[in-house]
Formats: sequence, C-alpha cells, structure tokens
Amino acid sequence: MIEKNDIICGVVEAIGSGGEGIIRHEGVTFFVPACLPAEKVRFKVLKIKGAIGYGKIEEVLTPAEERVRAKCPVFMRCGGCSLQHLDYNAQLLHKSNVVKEALRKIGGISMEVPVAIASDFPYGYRNKLQMPIGVDKDGNTVVGFYAEHSHRIVPVNACAIHPEWAEKLIAVIKRYATECAVKGYDEINKTGALRHIVAREIGGKFIFTLVSAKRKLPSVPYLIQLLEKDFKEFTLYLNFNDKDTNVILSKEFELVHGGGFFEAEERGIVYEAGPVTFLQVNENVRGKLYQGALKTVAKDGDEVVIDAYSGGGLLTAMIAKKVKRVYGIELEAEAVRCANALKEKNKLKNMTNICGYVEEHLSEVMNIEKGEKVRLILDPPRAGIARSVLKALLASGIEKITIISCNPATLARDLGILTGRLTEENGELVKTAAEETPTGYYEIERLQPYDMFPQTRAIETLVTLRRKR
Repeated sequence: MIEKNDIICGVVEAIGSGGEGIIRHEGVTFFVPACLPAEKVRFKVLKIKGAIGYGKIEEVLTPAEERVRAKCPVFMRCGGCSLQHLDYNAQLLHKSNVVKEALRKIGGISMEVPVAIASDFPYGYRNKLQMPIGVDKDGNTVVGFYAEHSHRIVPVNACAIHPEWAEKLIAVIKRYATECAVKGYDEINKTGALRHIVAREIGGKFIFTLVSAKRKLPSVPYLIQLLEKDFKEFTLYLNFNDKDTNVILSKEFELVHGGGFFEAEERGIVYEAGPVTFLQVNENVRGKLYQGALKTVAKDGDEVVIDAYSGGGLLTAMIAKKVKRVYGIELEAEAVRCANALKEKNKLKNMTNICGYVEEHLSEVMNIEKGEKVRLILDPPRAGIARSVLKALLASGIEKITIISCNPATLARDLGILTGRLTEENGELVKTAAEETPTGYYEIERLQPYDMFPQTRAIETLVTLRRKR
C-alpha cells in the first residue's frame, strides 16, 4: 500500500494542464511538478487520496531531450512558472495540446489545434508585477511570490519573466520596509501593514500601488525619494485593504505622487491607463493577438462591432478605425473613463463606451443596430462568458462571434454551448453527438492559441465562430 513520504520510481506518461508530470503507479495517478514525458524519475509522495496522488520530484534518472535548465533560482518553490524546465518550442506544442484536450474532454469538440504563436521574448516580457509582502516564520518582512497552493511567500530579489525594473522595485520596497520599520502583513495574527506591491509599466512610465492593511503609512515622502532614484517618471497610489480576503486591491485609493494615469501609443492609438485598467501583460503577443482579432471582425469596413468586456478600450479603438461603428461594454468604471478619454484623444466619433454588465446591454445595442452587419467580440475574465450572455448570443442571430480567452477550460465549456455540443438538462450540461446538433448554433471557423504567458501554464486563445445555416 502506498503511503505518504514513500519514495517511488516511475515513468512520466504526459504533462497535465497545470504543467505537472502524470505518473501512474499501482493504480494511483500521481501529479508531480517539473517532470517531462518519457522521463524516469524518483519522487516523494506528498499526498494521496483514493486513486489520486501528489508528489515532489527527488531525482531525474533519465532526462528528456526537451529538458532545459531553469533560469530562476526559486523554480519549483515559487508557484509562478511551471514550465521553465521545458524547451520553449516544446512549451508551444504542449499548450496547444492543453487547448485540444480541454475542447475534447469538457466541450465535446474534437478538432486539430495549431501550434501556439510564440512570444518574441520568452523571458522578461511582463509589463505588470503583483507581489505579496508578508513575514517569514521568524517575523521578518519578506517580498516575493506565493508557493504553489499556499500563501507562504517565497522571497525573491528578481523575477525571470519580468524586466529589470522589477528587481529595482523589489529592492526599493525592501529598503523602505527596513529603514522605516514598516512590517509586512501577517495573515495569521493580522498584524503589520504592507500587503502587496502592484506595478504597471506603460510606455516606459510606471504606476505603482502599495497595498496596506493600515490606512496611514510612515515616511511616504522617503519612499517616493527612493523610487525617484530608479524611476524617472512614475505615479504612486496607496491602497487601504484590511479585509481578510484574497482580493488584492480595495476601492480605497489615495494618490500620493504623480498624475495617477499615463498615456501610451499602440498601432496609432493613443490610450490611457490607471491602476486597475486591464491591459494584456505581454505587449509583444498582445499586438499579434489584436491583429488576429481585427481580421475576424473588420473585413469590408461596413461592419458594426460590439466589443464585450472591453476594458480600457484599446482594442475597441483599433476596431473603430476599421468599421462603421463600434460599441465597448465594460463593467469597471475606471476602465470606461479611460476608454472615453481614448475616444476623445483619437477623435473616434463612431466609438461608444457603455459602463455595465454585458448581459444587460448586449440586447439593447443589438436592437439599435437591427439590419446592420453586426459582429461580436468577447474577451471575458477567467470565469468565462456568463450563461445569460451565452443564451442571448444563441438567440441573437449574430452571424460571426470572436472570443479571446485566457482559460482553456471555460473556453471549452462556452464553445460547447455555442456549438450545441453541450446542452442543459435539469440544470446540468451534457454532451450531444455531432449528428444530433440542431441548427441555430455556431461552428468553429478558426482557432489559434497565443503564448501570452511563456514559462507558465497559462495560454490565450482566439476563436472565430460562424452561425450555422
């Protein structure tokens, strides 16, 4: 009988969607991080429940050809990157397979998925940094990243998937905490102040947000002086959050330095962003993704496009330059404010921004544009498209839909519903045979993954659907 702490030798059969190796031994399927297919490894059993187990690699006995040396010194301890040990070209193939298997297992859709489009910069690509600040077991303040499936902070001085500015920022926060005696937040005892540092780079300028469990922090002018030594142009917010929650930012922001927002330009569009405005974290792949998305909704120039979950309006504005009219629908008020500023700066009279829930405004816009060639693009959060929105889409008659998704599992579910391969029975989604799929649903015209997040398990996917006739 297999027990916790047992040492087992096994051969890895595949990589799971989370980047872990899958090893079967004596009727138990083990998930062991940092393993690659066909490798023979020794691993320690950490947990076992029924036919599922979890392990920690002890030794790679037979390395795979695709194995490479990880760049990060805390790889396997930090919960951020799970694929640094896998050659980058092999990462692209793996991520495409993750999408393919999610479609098959969850959505009931069998199709070939092309290789993920690569990032030109596999490292140092992120324009956004979110780091927890806390205390170690000895009560010392630490800055780093959470270990996998925990809130234990792994201290770091730099991060391989962030540019060099992240290392400078980490050093500033550590120095401020030490010299001004500001403690990191202790989640267990609810003591200390500093909880997170959040940073966004926009065109070489920075928006910093320091999250604190205390409403007032000491020596903030000194913190600003420290930042000024390494960053030429930045704005600094303090965010008060004393709630026992995993939500990083509260609604309480205090601007203590700079103008609060910055402008940048992309593909001829001047845009503005603030501390909570959504922007894709990889600018290189974002450009490729948006170019692909534009081709799906703007061909003849006479289209009317609805951009659902439109964020700060960057993609909406790009669409506006190529179509008759475009509507952006977004729930976050700050993002809509940025989108309206973007509209004015770029003189886009054919762009309308709406603040609210997609499911509440979609039908309203479609009623206004009856008789027009309406196209829809959706970029939903990780939870996917709301069921009420999916039902509205099926009843809408919209000819073409484009979806940008960062979660293969929820994408597969949503595509299953839109293609009729998943139908609801007694509140549950059940798979439908292809030959039983009725008309009125959609068929997948094109699907392409994009590697927005190299070295991690995450993958972005662009899908175009056409209504069945």
